[in-house]
Amino acid sequence: MTKRIKLRTLLVGGVITLLFLVLIIRVYFVQVAHADFWLGKAREVWATSEPLKAVRGTITDRDGNILAMDAPAYTVSINPNVLHKLNIADKVVERFHAIIGKSVEGLRNDVNAKRDNGEYVINREIHNEGWKMEKELADQIREFRDELREQTGQKDVGITLLDDQKRYYPKQNMASHLLGYVQKNDSAVYGIESLYDEALRGQDGYIKYEKDGKRVQLADGEVEYKPAVDGKNLRLTINTEIQYYVEEAIKESYQKYQPKSITAIAADPNTMEILGMASYPNFNPNIYWETKDQAAFYNHPVKQLIEPGSTFKIVTLAAAVQEGLFNPDDTYVSGSIKVPGATLRDVKRGGWGTISYLQGLKYSSNVAFVKLGYEKLGAEKFKNYITNFGFGEKTGIEQPGELKGRIDFNWPSEVATATYGQGKVQVTPIQQVAAVAAVANGGRLMEPHLVKQIEDPVTKTTQVIQPKVVRQVISEETSKKVGEYLEQVVSDGTGRNAQIEGYRIAGKTGTAQKVSGGKGYSENKFIVSFIGYAPVENPKIVVYVVVDEPNDPNAGGGKVAAPVFQSIVEKSLRHLGVMPSVQPDQQEGQGRRKSVTLPNVVSMKLTQATNEMQKRALNFEIVGKGKTVLQQIPKAGTTVPGTQRIYLITEERKQMAIPDMHKLPLRDVLEVCSLLDVRCVTEGEGFVVSQVQETQGKETVLKLKLEPPEGIPEKEQPEDNQQDGESANTGHGDDPANVENADPQNSGTNKPDGHDHGETAGELPG
Repeated sequence: MTKRIKLRTLLVGGVITLLFLVLIIRVYFVQVAHADFWLGKAREVWATSEPLKAVRGTITDRDGNILAMDAPAYTVSINPNVLHKLNIADKVVERFHAIIGKSVEGLRNDVNAKRDNGEYVINREIHNEGWKMEKELADQIREFRDELREQTGQKDVGITLLDDQKRYYPKQNMASHLLGYVQKNDSAVYGIESLYDEALRGQDGYIKYEKDGKRVQLADGEVEYKPAVDGKNLRLTINTEIQYYVEEAIKESYQKYQPKSITAIAADPNTMEILGMASYPNFNPNIYWETKDQAAFYNHPVKQLIEPGSTFKIVTLAAAVQEGLFNPDDTYVSGSIKVPGATLRDVKRGGWGTISYLQGLKYSSNVAFVKLGYEKLGAEKFKNYITNFGFGEKTGIEQPGELKGRIDFNWPSEVATATYGQGKVQVTPIQQVAAVAAVANGGRLMEPHLVKQIEDPVTKTTQVIQPKVVRQVISEETSKKVGEYLEQVVSDGTGRNAQIEGYRIAGKTGTAQKVSGGKGYSENKFIVSFIGYAPVENPKIVVYVVVDEPNDPNAGGGKVAAPVFQSIVEKSLRHLGVMPSVQPDQQEGQGRRKSVTLPNVVSMKLTQATNEMQKRALNFEIVGKGKTVLQQIPKAGTTVPGTQRIYLITEERKQMAIPDMHKLPLRDVLEVCSLLDVRCVTEGEGFVVSQVQETQGKETVLKLKLEPPEGIPEKEQPEDNQQDGESANTGHGDDPANVENADPQNSGTNKPDGHDHGETAGELPG
């Protein structure tokens, strides 16, 4: 027995020893011989990686107001496996449909999503409606998730909200065409967003580290870190206030005339910085997918090709003046003129008889410009000027898809019609603005631009975009003369509706017939426009307005486009602080509103009151540091000149400083002094031109010097009922083609992009 026990003990011990030996050998191979291999496998299990997303750069206006930025967003994800286990799939479909608006059919596809092996997937994001949602929607989904947790008694109910970020445009529709937008998949589309995508996007980073089973980072584990590089910030040349004036004016005109589109561009003619640029209809980049009409995304300022009509006469005029061929007092016979292959006519059949060339400019006579451009300048010299003014080539503005237009005439009749902006001359609105800016600024063709500076938040450096002169087109003397001639078009010609009280305005109307399906020019489809600048003596702003097919049969550039120009320029000049320079008696018969009636902003919050004042482009000053308007001077309902300053009082008088009362009339000065309990001593009559504050003993004395008004009317003048100075016998604008017996070689159409975006075909009717 004892011997058997010993044998069994030896056998068991031997087996254990052998197994232990095998284990040691195995451990050796794992820990020593193949250590690197198994360590690598272990690190794969331990390792985890998290992306570090770069922040896309902001886009602001020239004053730092944000136009585009990254903002927090949320993406909802579901676990179909859990939803079906808890039997809540139908509830999720029903509630998600109500919250995020996705179709029931689409949501059923999401909650029933399966793998290839037939099992439900464990993670599915709800695209597109549940992708990068606003916080408001995310909060509703959280509430629904909490309800399900309470009903099921389970913490995991298969609904997860992921932190994300999205592109946000605080100004909503404002400047949508020039900004473009960023899709939910981070693809930039259109505008500045697309053109500067690489700079704005930055570079994503990541962090890789080792973790234990509870996903806690190992203290001695390896870490690989690549920081995210945030995108660069763009500061644009846009002035938000002027952009607002542009968009409000074109929207109002669009609602009145229902055209295919309306476009307006405002720029500083001295630098060609774009101050405002917009088209209507437009879209909201925050919810771009809700805009179904693709025409609303079309960027007309750089892509719309038009026969400009009579606004192009500015180029012909400038060339003739530069060459010494325009004598305003020379006369010609208006009505019609024959050129090889065609007879060209003025809009007024029979013309105005024998008139001067200056009168021809005021009346927008086609015959006058055929004589100047075709007969006096000649085809070669005329085409050289067109090219020098920048037509036929891209301007270089920072917008994708810019077209270069078309300047292509060979036949005499094509040269002749080009002198008044019809036929084989097609331009983009931005080319027109650059050309007329050159006329305004002393003859320098400038490259238009939208980006003022590029700021790198990583290197803390800033790249400033300087104005760029392309070439000198005409002399300063010619520029001055042309401005004076164009000023008479506004004061005594087709552009009367563009007049602005107290300011010298230069401009030109345009009414161009559109080609109708290759069958010649349409009798009832027009592009009407107005382009001009102010003040003539020192231009600060140039504005171009283009209206494509207004629904008014009597529409012309003076009737439709000039009032839009007037609204934009008048408010912009006030905003820019450009004071009136013309006496009231110099502008008699202008036929426009000479005063405004003040709204009531008393008791309003300061921000709301400020908005009311800005909406009406009123010149106002805030007195005090309060947040609510306690009093306004002058009172609500008072009719005052459009240039007068309005005071918004926000504090009790003991706490207030004496405001600047320049340009204020005596009546309002006395009211301010009474309010502030200050003794006023006045000298002269009219409006305040200087003020001096003194202390005499314990009393504050304000000495004011007044002089008669300069550029401020004493009473409102009646409206001028004359429309726009254009020929009444046609009911149209100032320059339809009016071509007879044209060469047959001139027929045809040209639409470079194959789409009808309202561009005119640029051909003579057969």
